[in-house]
Amino acid sequence: MKRIGLVTLAAVMAIFLLTVFHCPGANAGPIKLSYANFPPAPTFPCVQMERWKKEVEKRTGGKVLINTFPGGTLLGAKNMMDGVIAGQADIGCLCMAYQPGRFVITNATSLPLGIPNSLVGSLVLWDLYKKYKPKAFAKVKVLTMFTTAPSNIMSKIPIASLEDIKGVDLRASGGAAQILKAWGANPVGMPMPATPEALQKGVVKGLFSSLDVMKDFKFAEMCKYVTLTNTVVYPFAVVMNMDKWNSLPKDVQKVFEELGTQQAAWTGTYMDNHVRKAMNWSKRKQGVKVIRLKKAEKQRWDKLLEPITSKWIASAEKKGLPGKSIVQDIKNFTAMYSGK
Repeated sequence: MKRIGLVTLAAVMAIFLLTVFHCPGANAGPIKLSYANFPPAPTFPCVQMERWKKEVEKRTGGKVLINTFPGGTLLGAKNMMDGVIAGQADIGCLCMAYQPGRFVITNATSLPLGIPNSLVGSLVLWDLYKKYKPKAFAKVKVLTMFTTAPSNIMSKIPIASLEDIKGVDLRASGGAAQILKAWGANPVGMPMPATPEALQKGVVKGLFSSLDVMKDFKFAEMCKYVTLTNTVVYPFAVVMNMDKWNSLPKDVQKVFEELGTQQAAWTGTYMDNHVRKAMNWSKRKQGVKVIRLKKAEKQRWDKLLEPITSKWIASAEKKGLPGKSIVQDIKNFTAMYSGK
């Protein structure tokens, strides 16, 4: 009996030790996730990444730790989506304008539809995604979306008319390229991190983007002129590997879900404030001159953009997408978030 008792005790102890040391989740450390981004650390997509990281770690009480990789150190701009799908990074931030044919619905926010700022653009984009749930995102979990502020021309030469812009090589991505083409410029496609070298070497005479890059990429040191067009925004998405998402505890998933709209709004507000600061710095410290198109001239520029939206609608509907409805939703969401 004594022997049986000792065997039983040993068995109980063995089960106890197995439970403590080998049970999944027992004595486990924090959940560690990698987050890849492609632009340099000081730029707004990476600033929002660091803010999101802090919020997640705070709201989960340290249960989740995020390791961030800015500047393309883990994944580059053009392979971000596929890299996240493949599990090379748990989370990634991508600019959808770099792949206009892949992200047709969300890239509709890059049409000249009058989105006035990044806050409105970010909320419009997020609502558009939630309504249509594009197939392009079926293999990932979308955590949030946001946009840049409206695009303007930054150049080495003054541009104040359609005659001035004709034939000028300007960097642009995705849908923004067709806008430059409509104005008579020569759009040159390339990721933003490649643009400083292109400017230095004279490959391009300027770029068409949001004005935060005047400071973040130090373009104000080379581009001494800004022509205000306030035309279109560039859309971004933050996506997560689906297997990694499914492995997260429900309480952690809830934190991520709650941050979706909040992060879109935070990023839009940050971006709009940052653009103002960047332009104040550019004018004060770098002597940048701002060119405002005369009313009649602006009307000439705007008129040339009118066919772009109608062509997009026709192209989208050929692909089986509700082009008219998508454009109308963008207009309606824009009016709502603009307080109209």
